[in-house]
Amino acid sequence: MTLYDLTAKRNNGRNQQLEDYKGKVLLIVNTASKCGFTPQYQGLQELYAKYKDRGFAVLGFPCDQFGHQEPGTDSEIKSFCETNYGVSFPLFAKIDVNGPNTHPVFEFLKGQKGGLLTDNIKWNFTKFLVDKKGKVVDRFAPMTTPAAIESQIEKLLEK
Repeated sequence: MTLYDLTAKRNNGRNQQLEDYKGKVLLIVNTASKCGFTPQYQGLQELYAKYKDRGFAVLGFPCDQFGHQEPGTDSEIKSFCETNYGVSFPLFAKIDVNGPNTHPVFEFLKGQKGGLLTDNIKWNFTKFLVDKKGKVVDRFAPMTTPAAIESQIEKLLEK
């Protein structure tokens, strides 16, 4: 199985084949609107705006598993992200990233790049960098800012 075999529901309720992102560099992030890391939405949007025309996308997956920091509905989340951070990158429906209801996308990502001590996602804004072939090349902790990942994104886009 590859990342491109998976489907995820977009924030608007429509199913999205991840195969549609084949050939793009991806930064896949579990997000939350009421977290200390929420301002990272701005950095994620800046990366997306800067590199989207070169084959890059940020995929945001809201999750409410950490401190109930994503309590809103999918439409409330979308509105919050657009209004406060100008988010235009793809947002998906709220999911679980750990436990028995873990979304298949995050099962795949965690299987490709485990974490320190455990493969579980430890908090909001954990980031996975995926190359053009769908291989997870790195995993970043929540405190890693989007700007700190930019040079790796550039290198992958040049390949």
